[in-house]
Amino acid sequence: MQQLNWLANVSKKKLYYGITAAIVMIGIIGGVLWKENNQAKPVAEDIPLVRVATVKPSSAAQSYAYSGEVRGRYESQLAFQVGGKIIKRYVELGSTVKAGDVLMQIDPRDVQQTVNSALAQVYAAESQLKLAESNLNRYRQLYAQNAISRAQLDQYQNAYDVAAAAVRQASAQYAQGANQLDYSLLYADKPGVIASISAEAGQVVSAGQTVLTIVQDGEREVEISVPENRLEELRKATQFTISFWALPHVKIDGKIREIAPMADQTTRTYKVRISLVNPPPEIKLGMTAAVTVANFNNQTTAAAIPLSSIYQTNDSPCVWVVTNNIVNLRPIQVGTFGDGQIQVLAGLNPGETIVTAGVHKLREGQKVRVAGGDSQ
Repeated sequence: MQQLNWLANVSKKKLYYGITAAIVMIGIIGGVLWKENNQAKPVAEDIPLVRVATVKPSSAAQSYAYSGEVRGRYESQLAFQVGGKIIKRYVELGSTVKAGDVLMQIDPRDVQQTVNSALAQVYAAESQLKLAESNLNRYRQLYAQNAISRAQLDQYQNAYDVAAAAVRQASAQYAQGANQLDYSLLYADKPGVIASISAEAGQVVSAGQTVLTIVQDGEREVEISVPENRLEELRKATQFTISFWALPHVKIDGKIREIAPMADQTTRTYKVRISLVNPPPEIKLGMTAAVTVANFNNQTTAAAIPLSSIYQTNDSPCVWVVTNNIVNLRPIQVGTFGDGQIQVLAGLNPGETIVTAGVHKLREGQKVRVAGGDSQ
């Protein structure tokens, strides 16, 4: 019995020591794992790859480009001198016409009735004149025979004068009506090309309402719209070069012919007409043109950098300048821009390196890797 108790006590001690050893081992292993997991690991520095360019000054004339349309030197907006319903249109858009050609016609029936009425008044006035003339001759003979007084003769003389004036009045009204009848036909006053048609057969138009626009044969020019802050530069420009979207191989010179004295009420820009110097025959009315305005008397020395180099902060344009592979943000003063380039007037020195791609992913003082670029 004592042996059994001794064996039971020994088993309990072994179990106790075994559990204690297991707990210690688990704690040791957990501590090692915790130390390994929480040990600080070295962080690899993120050095972005950027494309750069070297700043170089360039002396060039200031230039601007305006889009426009080829127009005729002389354009006439034609309208009927009388109102009525259009019954015929004899031309199409782009038709070539000669002086005297009939372009449109309005219904002449009402005007014809007015002419007939005026003609009837002429006949009535002429009949009254004949009667007044017969009476005057008869009373002149009586007056010569001392059969009537001078006062009676003056009455018949006055009646004759009134009848003669009535004939002239009726004749004038008839002539006016005849002219109105002729106005029912719209004629081309000079040779040219039909540029626009704003009324069709069946439409009722009023006197003076534009129905056709005809461009006369002769000079060609380009009409552009210029904002008011560029008018002075336009007046001082020394060269105008016109190119055409449909004729990429054609470039001709131009000169200012006219600047509108008032701004357009809708666009608030000024219409400017540029005359074409010796235009080739393939230039047609309505073509899209681009007018490049350059002023060689006002050349500026400034660098031209890509637009992708600009990093905008609030209202100030900036660029990233690379020095010893470290980028720093620098504000600049910009000028004109075009063709993916922008002019830098101040803030950059020749020979400096700037970032041209990825500017919105950089931060001040960041180290970068240079991939290469183009010189400006």
